[in-house]
Amino acid sequence: MATIEAEKYPSEAGEITYIRVTNSRGRSVLLSSLGAGIVGVQVPDKSGKIENICLAYADAKDYLHDAPTMGKTAGRYANRICEGKLRVDGQDYQLAVNCGPHHLHGGPEGFQNKIWDVELLSNGVRFSYLSPDGDENYPAELKVAVEYRWSDDNELSISFEAVADAPTVVNLTNHAYWNLDGADSGNALHHEVKMKASRWLPTDSTLAPTGEYAEVKDTPMDFTEFKAVGQELEEDFPALKYGKGYDNCWVLDGGQADGKEEMIRDAVVMRSPESGRELHIDTDQPGVQLYSGNWLAGSPLNRSGRSYQDYEGIAIEAQGFPDAPNHPEFPSQSVDPANPYRRTIIYRFLPL
Repeated sequence: MATIEAEKYPSEAGEITYIRVTNSRGRSVLLSSLGAGIVGVQVPDKSGKIENICLAYADAKDYLHDAPTMGKTAGRYANRICEGKLRVDGQDYQLAVNCGPHHLHGGPEGFQNKIWDVELLSNGVRFSYLSPDGDENYPAELKVAVEYRWSDDNELSISFEAVADAPTVVNLTNHAYWNLDGADSGNALHHEVKMKASRWLPTDSTLAPTGEYAEVKDTPMDFTEFKAVGQELEEDFPALKYGKGYDNCWVLDGGQADGKEEMIRDAVVMRSPESGRELHIDTDQPGVQLYSGNWLAGSPLNRSGRSYQDYEGIAIEAQGFPDAPNHPEFPSQSVDPANPYRRTIIYRFLPL
């Protein structure tokens, strides 16, 4: 039986609710109504030491409009839409340009800067938000829910649902940053990652997808076997120069790009040789954006009383492909009243 505790904090956007869910083993997750986000995951290392491994700020108010989108649900469309140009049901829409020449994570406000409604569950939380027609200039009213459940086996499942009253586009993900040696322990580039992804999506220098699928073999984008995130970070490879590290989307093998819609177990596994902790990710999303925390410097103060520096956390965002509305060759992110959006991400933490 899980134990659930709630605390409230004031902010300029309204009252923020933190919910701690503790399982029967004494491992816990801390969730926030601001951005339907994760602000803590307390799990043991190989010696049994329990500590938080999800990067977090000390002050709940600092999550408002933070550049890293720390731990929150990004939307209405996570990742980039090229030049903010969107066409839905034969009509053109101009979205805000808020990241270089592109629209990022739903715009300047986005779902990540909204305070969501809270419904406590027996072992988790259901956050809900009503996005009105015209929100950030997206068409259609959208009823959105993000449900977190925390199990006795240290599995944090995230179920995303969005129901539209007219055609629109949706792409939701969680934007947590992980450091498996402890959230405030320093550089995370020694973490090793393995992905079930033999292809990735090349971009131009502004990180907009070109529409191509490229093989990872014989490139620094190859994570088909375990490799330290920092091992090839300094290679003379265009994608790594464009983003000052990894900030790219990989195509999951056996996913929607291959004509299937099913859960992929161990789509991504990240481990730390130092702490012995492992993060296993299962998902039915078509892709995974791996972001090596290239621009974390200058973020709000963490619980150690300092700002994070670049590369202190690794974000692994299971999601639809960036700019998919402008690339018919990509899996569709379109929704309408007859076709709601439903996707799942499961984080599994080892050792138990």
